[in-house]
Amino acid sequence: MIELHDIVVKFGAFEALHNINVTVNEGEFFTFLGPSGCGKTTTLRTITGFIEPVSGEVLMQGQDITHVPIEKRNIGIVFQSYALFPTMTVYDNIAFGLKIKKLKKDEIRDKVNTIARKVDLSDEQLKKAVSQLSGGQQQRVAIARALVTEPAIICMDEPLSNLDAKLRVQLRNELKKMQREFGITTIYVTHDQEEALTLSDRIAVFNKGYIEQIGTPNEVYNHSQTEFVANFIGDINRLGDGITSSLQLPAGKNHFIRLERVRVNRDREAGEYQTQGVIESREYYGLYIKYYITVAGQTVKVIEKNDGISIYEVGDTVTVGIHPRDVMSYDEQE
Repeated sequence: MIELHDIVVKFGAFEALHNINVTVNEGEFFTFLGPSGCGKTTTLRTITGFIEPVSGEVLMQGQDITHVPIEKRNIGIVFQSYALFPTMTVYDNIAFGLKIKKLKKDEIRDKVNTIARKVDLSDEQLKKAVSQLSGGQQQRVAIARALVTEPAIICMDEPLSNLDAKLRVQLRNELKKMQREFGITTIYVTHDQEEALTLSDRIAVFNKGYIEQIGTPNEVYNHSQTEFVANFIGDINRLGDGITSSLQLPAGKNHFIRLERVRVNRDREAGEYQTQGVIESREYYGLYIKYYITVAGQTVKVIEKNDGISIYEVGDTVTVGIHPRDVMSYDEQE
């Protein structure tokens, strides 16, 4: 569907993207994830045509679109700010692209009404000025405007970042539902790991203009290919010498384990290393409890499901179990 071959982008002497290679499949929800300044938005802007690479190719359905103007790429775009016209009605915002294409009034009306129903915008809301809508409703307008022209793909640049936490979660679910219903190929940019893991079919993790790993949410979380990915995706423990020597892990590497892989007060499994630890502190999240446990001279973070019964107090001594199969190891020079 979309292919990037050896894309290099420079701003003056600064090389922002270093030989980026990505293939996004038809109907896929593909996320560019990484911290600020890592190259994810630059890559998206290269796909949409706002940025021209100094070398490399952008292909859409096998056709080279590297130097094709933005308006001829058939790509829908939802910006971080939504880029809506605040004084225009919702209807006119959605119809804007269709008017530029000089469609007939009846055809525009039918297309706007159809897409409005699909994104759950009422006839009453279509008559309102965009400035009268909530953040969540404005996001729906931005998505409707992007979809109404029937683009081959839709690109979204941090579309939920301006919303409060509760609304973000709600709209995240709606976004995935809409994408499934439309079946449209979606490229999504975010710095939010939870958002990426929840929404994506596959994720490209960016770091300083390079792609560290491309994989499914499960692959990047449970089988992180680099130390950067392991640390950036979710929370993790770096294991100290006291634990790594007991586990007989190879020297010259840094060793990590996810919080939920550490077992507390369980029967010992074959091959598992167990030792005593003391509860240092805890954080109560409702569904689960995060414990900080002093083990073999270091603090190990552990997540335990909250069953309402086995809740450990600060100062309690517990048995901590770590299995070598759950440890992710990386060369120190990384």
